[in-house]
Amino acid sequence: MRRALLEADVNFRVVKDFIAAVEARALGEEVLNSVTPGQQFIKVVHDQLTQTLGGRNEPLRLASQPPTVIMVCGLQGSGKTTTCAKLARHLAQPGRRIMLAAADIHRPAAVEQLRILSGQAGCEFFSMDSTDVPAICDAARDEAVKRLIDVLVLDTAGRLHVDDELMAELERVQAAVRPHQVLLVVDGMTGQDAVNVAAEFDRRLPLTGVVMTKLDGDSRGGAALSLRAVAGKPLMFAGTGEKLEALEPFYPDRMASRILGMGDVVGLVEKAQAVFDAKAAEQLERKVRKSTFDLEDFAEQLRQVRKMGPLSDVVGMIPGMAKLPAGAQPDDGALTATLAIIGSMTKKERARPQVLDGSRKRRIAAGSGTSVQQVNQLLRQFELGQRMMKQFASGRMKGIPRGGF
Repeated sequence: MRRALLEADVNFRVVKDFIAAVEARALGEEVLNSVTPGQQFIKVVHDQLTQTLGGRNEPLRLASQPPTVIMVCGLQGSGKTTTCAKLARHLAQPGRRIMLAAADIHRPAAVEQLRILSGQAGCEFFSMDSTDVPAICDAARDEAVKRLIDVLVLDTAGRLHVDDELMAELERVQAAVRPHQVLLVVDGMTGQDAVNVAAEFDRRLPLTGVVMTKLDGDSRGGAALSLRAVAGKPLMFAGTGEKLEALEPFYPDRMASRILGMGDVVGLVEKAQAVFDAKAAEQLERKVRKSTFDLEDFAEQLRQVRKMGPLSDVVGMIPGMAKLPAGAQPDDGALTATLAIIGSMTKKERARPQVLDGSRKRRIAAGSGTSVQQVNQLLRQFELGQRMMKQFASGRMKGIPRGGF
């Protein structure tokens, strides 16, 4: 455990305290009859990880009197501007108006980038031709009041925490606008240095929470553990990809499960619920029971899975799958190839794949940029899946009564 945490770039003091806490909790604890000592120990580690990461999710609280002003700050390259748009998408609800304000006058094209992202996020946008950042933010707040905006997100310029002049600029913005939330965006790949960054920003600003980006990287546990334990600031959100939808509330227990390779079943279910249509699922169930599930239905299911995000992230949320060798895990390339193969078939071929002969397969392989072997492999997998579905529908699967559960 000590080696694994240090290799994950966890602060050495955090590692020392964590090991001591796990030892104290484990020694003398009775082992339940239904589990092994190893399984019991994993639970102790999981519980301590959850506690070290904060114990529970800290929600972003909105002001009782709108607009809620959220000031977003961080280092250059931490993903701050994209996080502002992700935050707008996350907070979007019917009837709630959100506005992004461009307060980054230092980075070339920063204003235009935020303008484009605001359009993608479906929210309003504000910018002003000025070099006075506090004045820009103050004007943005006044404009938010005029437009009856519910949430105003201020995208400030990225800056080094050792740059006294730019840090002083942030202090002037905070004094002028008095934001309800001051969020620090930290790159999850920075490891132990994230602690120094958070400590300095917190010394100059009243930070209310942290957004950790790039948590789909290898160092996701190290930075999160160090930051929460040393800086003492709640981790509110986790950025898990480049798309605007790839921002989720930070749940310590789920992150602990991911770190230990136990998956995140609750997170997986929530992702599925967000993209799958209930009515379409009922139609699919009827098709499975009637054994009319075809390649068109299969392709639609794959498209729904792709909406959940990168396949590697989805697979990593399944217990045990994160520890599979790199070559054994499914990837987005294979998913794209499968959809290309099905897309190169005619409607008749998708409905009745048994009509596919050699010449048809060669045509499909050429049209999809794949090989005949890949076409045959897909057909074999689909045929196997169909047989299993028929067995489920008829109740012939071992241990499953006819008619289902």
